[in-house]
Amino acid sequence: MLLRFEEHLSSLPTDHLLRTADIPTFTIAADADIRREAERYLTWVAGLPARPAHFCNPQEPLQEISQRFAGLVGLPHLDAEQVAWVRDKTAMKRRFREIGIPCAEFSEVADGDEVLGFAAVHGWPLILKPVDGWSSIDTYKLNDEHDLARLLPLPPSRRWMVEEFLTGREYQLCALVAHGRVLDTYVSWTPCALLETIYGGINGSISLGVDNELGIDEKELVQRIVDGMRIDHGYLHMEFFRSDDGGIHMSEVGARLAGCELPSNHGFARNFDMMAATLDTYLGRVPSLEYSTPRCAGDLLLPYKPGRVVEVTPLETLLSMPGVVHGRMNITIGDDLPDQRASHASAGYVQIVGPSRQIVEDRMNGVLDAFKLVTEDGS
Repeated sequence: MLLRFEEHLSSLPTDHLLRTADIPTFTIAADADIRREAERYLTWVAGLPARPAHFCNPQEPLQEISQRFAGLVGLPHLDAEQVAWVRDKTAMKRRFREIGIPCAEFSEVADGDEVLGFAAVHGWPLILKPVDGWSSIDTYKLNDEHDLARLLPLPPSRRWMVEEFLTGREYQLCALVAHGRVLDTYVSWTPCALLETIYGGINGSISLGVDNELGIDEKELVQRIVDGMRIDHGYLHMEFFRSDDGGIHMSEVGARLAGCELPSNHGFARNFDMMAATLDTYLGRVPSLEYSTPRCAGDLLLPYKPGRVVEVTPLETLLSMPGVVHGRMNITIGDDLPDQRASHASAGYVQIVGPSRQIVEDRMNGVLDAFKLVTEDGS
């Protein structure tokens, strides 16, 4: 069955609603008391042919409320402390420190003076972001006090934090966990750091079915996180920085499916059904991970710009290009695109495979050269 929240229904694509129309769905009313909604759910679910016994929350912003709801209705869930570790970035990084996982220096801040105090100790540039942020929304790289001044005052409706700016290469790291054991890990190369995509950098990731030469034991690293955060099962998504000297600094961890198309990238890169394997972990089963014909596979988010769409390259054109195996267009001529500042903002995406990371990245650049999006102002 599906669990939905009334206040977020407008964010679900129409075709998704149509494809899932035959699935039993419980919708939590907006601004309702969560305990009362749990009681209403228990009455409703009693009328289903089978009562759900497992739970998966794939959405970062709904982590706290959905896990609490799952607990109220007797489903496996993360407790409040675990939710803080995977959602509240200051609690998360404190936990990293407690279990011996290196991470950037950080501090929660409430105003500009506290940001300046952090910079006086750790230097510029630095990163400013919401404690509960996601997808780089409202996340900023500040090079000096002038960049800071443009963002002041910090909105008091949110909690804010700063952290030192890490140099080196950023990677994404996913893992499948069953019965508290890391079954396998999946590394993705990002041609451009996630935050840089906000400023026009190539927005994609490449699953390294081959070409993974990090020289670290990713499974051991993730197992330390799993043990330290008492994660029993599911899909973990993480980001980390690797410095030029080989040092690792963990950035963030999410107890959920990765965003964009990362899970299916891993499937394309190893020729296996990642979504079925993920489902197994949430159903209490241990999937059989059998791979074949390893390669690299990535998703490229197509450039996005606000305004009324007057011209856009057809998806069919992109699907005919070398290595492109799948894609989706989110816009069409005549659409009014709102201004968005988020790492997931895109006109659509394509997925590209190749025998090496460099070939996949070259093919991504070829798609970008071929893709054209013109909005009403002629840009």
